[in-house]
Amino acid sequence: MKEGDTNFCCPKFNPKKWNNKKITWKDKLFVKDKVFSFFHIPLNFNSVITQNIKRLKAAKAYDKERIVLSDEKSPFYSNVYISAKKPIKRALDIKVSGTFLTKVFEGPRKNMKQWVEQMKEYVKTQNKEIKNLYFYHPTCPKCSKKYGKNYVTIFAEI
Repeated sequence: MKEGDTNFCCPKFNPKKWNNKKITWKDKLFVKDKVFSFFHIPLNFNSVITQNIKRLKAAKAYDKERIVLSDEKSPFYSNVYISAKKPIKRALDIKVSGTFLTKVFEGPRKNMKQWVEQMKEYVKTQNKEIKNLYFYHPTCPKCSKKYGKNYVTIFAEI
């Protein structure tokens, strides 16, 4: 299968672009929404993302890079942030400014706890402190399976 194949809804992820990087954003635009979870297992993630992407495309605000971050604020919900090219009506548009250290992990979602610990250690080696953690899942579960890789990039705001 090829990336352009209709069996793929997510672009192929390039981990080199995000691994062990320092990224600074100034007023990077995102649409913010909420996903309900049961002990950090998302229940409506796909529908929330799909609905927002349709709205972004309709408003010609869709960001082809499509960065979707989640903050895992609670075992029962997380905020999701979907990159946008411009504000759209009836959406909570927010601008994110800050500096982030990133690290890419690959494997099953059950490894998340150990990845968070590894991220904390990585930030310490950079002599920085974490303000917030955000999680970037560049592909949906179906595309991850089709590509044969499940990547997660952790963004540590410093």
